[in-house]
Amino acid sequence: MNKIRIFGATMVTIAAAIVATSCKDKRSTGWQYAPNMYEHIAYEYDQKNPNFKDGKTAQLPPSGTVPLGFTRFDYPNTKDGYLAASGEVKNPITNNQSNYKEGKLLYEHFCSPCHGLNGQGDGTVVQHGYPAPPSYSKGQSSRGGAMKDLTDGKIYHTITYGVNAMGSYASQLSPEERWKVIMYVHHLQTL
Repeated sequence: MNKIRIFGATMVTIAAAIVATSCKDKRSTGWQYAPNMYEHIAYEYDQKNPNFKDGKTAQLPPSGTVPLGFTRFDYPNTKDGYLAASGEVKNPITNNQSNYKEGKLLYEHFCSPCHGLNGQGDGTVVQHGYPAPPSYSKGQSSRGGAMKDLTDGKIYHTITYGVNAMGSYASQLSPEERWKVIMYVHHLQTL
């Protein structure tokens, strides 16, 4: 009989403890595992931030810094920058069969819709009523001179900034890819 009373008292104590602990604040989920995953310590980019003089979290990088992996092209998008690039900028990529093939593939994907597969200015967009770009081998540049005489720097400047109806391809082609396309364009200038 004594064992039954002890067992009963234990069960009542356990039941009372369960009821007492289950009635506390319902908003609490108990212990937190890695609370910094959902309670942000850092400021969001669009929040005010008292740590900076202008009160903004998103700050401009210091002047003169270059992002990791970024290649500088210090020629402005002007006719003077175009002419300066013409004489000073040379293709740093080795002219070999692998780079030439990749340049051809990139040209076919990005350039041929306007310039045509052979660089004659007869791409598919011309068939839809857009103005034809000049032929690489026979045409005249809108900036003066024959298209067949365009230098590495002039072509790189044009791909980077665009000209006339051609927009910039700087966001579509990395600097290395632009140089590979230029290798293939030089081939098209001889056709």
